[in-house]
Formats: sequence, structure tokens, C-alpha cells
Amino acid sequence: MDILGAATYLIPVLGEWGDAIWAPLSALIFYYCFGGKTGLFGAFINFAEEIFPFTDFIPSFCLGYFWVRYCEKKAE
Repeated sequence: MDILGAATYLIPVLGEWGDAIWAPLSALIFYYCFGGKTGLFGAFINFAEEIFPFTDFIPSFCLGYFWVRYCEKKAE
């Protein structure tokens, strides 16, 4: 999903305008993938990362996966 979000830069005209379309979709996908508090907070961060210019390099889906996989498991 992170690669798909950065793919808007591959189309010269689309660039940051493509992020305006991708940001809400990405946030919804993030929420449905992770759910709960992590999904809600992560979806907000993911939306902000996609909508703000030049922040597409942040791998929000990878960070969310590692957070759920390693940090939430230790809390149990």
C-alpha cells in the first residue's frame, strides 16, 4: 500500500493532485486493515501523510504493521 501511495509520482501530471484522491482511500484501507485504536489513530496519521506535500516517503502501512505485530503483542 505504501508503494501504491508513492506511485502517484510516476505520472508526471498527477503528482500531488493524485494524493488528494488517494488520501481518504488510503486512510479507510488503513483503518480496515488494523482496526481499533491503532487503526483510528493510524488512519488519521496516514491521511495527513498522504495529503501533505512531499511526505509520501513515510511508510505508514509498514509502520502500522510493525506496531501491531510487535508493540501490541508485548502489551498482552
